[in-house]
Amino acid sequence: MDGTIDTLRSLIARHAGDGQTPTGIARFSLTRREAVTGPVARLIVPRMCLVVQGAKVMTIGGKAMEYGSGQYLLASVDVPAIDRVSRASRSEPYLGLLFDFDPAILAALLLDLPVLPQQRVASSLDIGAAEPELLDAFLRLVRLLDRPQDIALIAPLIEREILLRLLQGPHGTTLRQMAELDSRLSQIRRATAWIRENYARSFRVEELAARLGMSATSLHRHFKASTQMTPIQYQKQYRLYQARQRLLAAPGNAAGVAFAVGYESASQFSREYARLFGTPPARDARQLRSTFRLAPAEA
Repeated sequence: MDGTIDTLRSLIARHAGDGQTPTGIARFSLTRREAVTGPVARLIVPRMCLVVQGAKVMTIGGKAMEYGSGQYLLASVDVPAIDRVSRASRSEPYLGLLFDFDPAILAALLLDLPVLPQQRVASSLDIGAAEPELLDAFLRLVRLLDRPQDIALIAPLIEREILLRLLQGPHGTTLRQMAELDSRLSQIRRATAWIRENYARSFRVEELAARLGMSATSLHRHFKASTQMTPIQYQKQYRLYQARQRLLAAPGNAAGVAFAVGYESASQFSREYARLFGTPPARDARQLRSTFRLAPAEA
């Protein structure tokens, strides 16, 4: 296993630029950071993030999870989160890979696997230790970057192997429920999608539950189990996530941004923004633009 990790480190270090680097393989990218980062708000999409050097911390709903070399984070629901690189340096940069899930491919693979009894709704984020067979599959996938002529034929086969190993691993229930249309996790994914589409409007949990054919009590319980947040807390974090994006492009207009994302009080928006991101809105936007050297139009 150590030899596989070492080879992965060498290959990723050679192919990855600073930050996230897309590759010629669909849904597959590499990450490199030569310094720790501050907390960054982002919408986590269904994917697997494998660390081969350094460490990251992911915070969702107030729950912080750190994972390092040889470990992966598996996300099955789009959820607002805060993440940061917690261990990295110029001599030993953070190195990782990102593998986005395609629910259609997962659903097709499930046809070849035995049906399992209905289980409780899985968490939207799980952390696991990569088994040697899984690391070997990713190593073969990364090696294709040196043989681009083979990607079209071989990458889909390795992707199926990776997904099958995950489906049969300790967190397979999470992926199964993501692909099964009648699962509780699938209902929660529809709920989060509706909230994101309507994040600026007020709603009642009973209204959302009726749209999904669930009781309000069941929606609340399963939503919290999956995302670590209630539906209203999810909407609030997503509003603030959207506000941060808008502020990068509209400096000096915190009040306007507050009303645009659904707040009725600019002062309440400022308090909740500072509570989540650690800095008032206008100052945070200035710091981000300075850090990434962005003009408003580029943001």
